Amino acid sequence: MTAAVGVIGAGAIGSVVAEALARGEVPGCRLAGVLRRSGPTVVAAGLDLLVASIGELVDRSDVVVEAAGAQALADHGPAVVDAGVDLLVVSVGALVDDRLRAHLCDTHEGRGRVLLSSGAIGGLDLLRAAALMGPVHSVRLTTVKRPQALERPWMSDDERAQLLRSRHPHTVFSGSARDAVRRFPDSSNVAATLALATTGFDATHVDIVAEAEAARVRHRIEVEADAGRYELTVENTPSANPRTSAVTPYAVLRALADRDARLIVGA
Repeated sequence: MTAAVGVIGAGAIGSVVAEALARGEVPGCRLAGVLRRSGPTVVAAGLDLLVASIGELVDRSDVVVEAAGAQALADHGPAVVDAGVDLLVVSVGALVDDRLRAHLCDTHEGRGRVLLSSGAIGGLDLLRAAALMGPVHSVRLTTVKRPQALERPWMSDDERAQLLRSRHPHTVFSGSARDAVRRFPDSSNVAATLALATTGFDATHVDIVAEAEAARVRHRIEVEADAGRYELTVENTPSANPRTSAVTPYAVLRALADRDARLIVGA
């Protein structure tokens, strides 16, 4: 049975997902509609994809992909799962809000499931298995991005100047995943996903580094656990939005394809 997929967001991630669905490139899935944060939109030429509200999108969909940022997840996520529709989340950092996470993950009968996209990192299957085997003692993530991707409104003029003018790697944040998500919400979905897979928001340590010459977005994960010691480094090409890795929408498409697959690698 073909699953109808709704998409919230039509930016660097949502547009790629919606257009692939509209072209029939995801086995077992079809595009049900797209809701943009600022109003209805049409992504693929010749298709009536005007969706005026989250209610209309939910009514059309078997699964909804959130690809529009933390506020969109907070605004629309509860309506999706409350209606019994599965929700595939890209903006995992929004789940630092304990109330939102509790609402979305409520297990009452008839509610939709919450599926967290792996986004721009790998190794989550192994790290979750390690956490199941025994205690995870430490988790550290170092994220490296170009300075322009890390500029934030709360920065002072001096902080912004130091960030943008530095020719050498410059650590702009060092602390818990919870604080990283709150201070850099557009650059910390990897931190949030890693935290939820392992030791939680408060016990996962994050360093965010600005590097002017960084051609790719780099994430280095270091984990010490009873199951073993793990190091993983990934370097992703950024998308048109420098805060987002180009591979992220394809992680969403892979997850959607897995819903109907007869062979799933890495389950």
